[in-house]
Amino acid sequence: MTQAAQASQHEQAIASLGARIVAGEIPVGAVLTPEGLGISRTVLRECIRVLESLGLVQARRRRGTVVLPSSSWQALDPRILSWRLAGPDRLTALAELGELRMAVEPVAARLASARATPAQCGELTAAIVGMSATQRSADREEYLAHDRDFHRVLLEASGNPVFSALSDAVAEALNGRTVHALMPDTANPEAIRLHEEVAAAVRRGDAAAAEAAMRAIVEEASAALTR
Repeated sequence: MTQAAQASQHEQAIASLGARIVAGEIPVGAVLTPEGLGISRTVLRECIRVLESLGLVQARRRRGTVVLPSSSWQALDPRILSWRLAGPDRLTALAELGELRMAVEPVAARLASARATPAQCGELTAAIVGMSATQRSADREEYLAHDRDFHRVLLEASGNPVFSALSDAVAEALNGRTVHALMPDTANPEAIRLHEEVAAAVRRGDAAAAEAAMRAIVEEASAALTR
């Protein structure tokens, strides 16, 4: 087996095992063994190394590798978010991410109104142009890419590196709606208008307007999921 094929096999095993743990198929307290999982000892060792770094499992002396409760997980890691969004508690995960976005993105928009660079303002505008051009295929990757770009740039434009570090979690929330068929085929015109309003407020330095419009975007997304 080539090195690339071996790496791919390991990645597939990590993804499969991680998804099963996150979905509850492998319960808290279960001990992972090659025999029980039907994989080689070498592959399991690689899986354990990664899953332990994510807080999903812990190697314990005389007990082996044990599955940990969700309170131990690296909850914002994109892999864990992706596995949750593919599992049975998808809507709960999206609701929790919506609450995170509500706490962070309106504040990020307010900060961006004072800290965004001209280049970042241009990137926000370009993302909106892309969203508008692809709004009749809002359930496709092209629209999603522009939407992700907008939110990533906004968090970066806040000038707060902690906010910027949350961009992957926000991207997973946006990915989850598209990948799991929770987006309409045509984007809500009001949602695009609100994105335009955020960008315009950031450009003119209007903190209150930027924060209000960003809050409305997250509220609209949450309402759409509820519907």
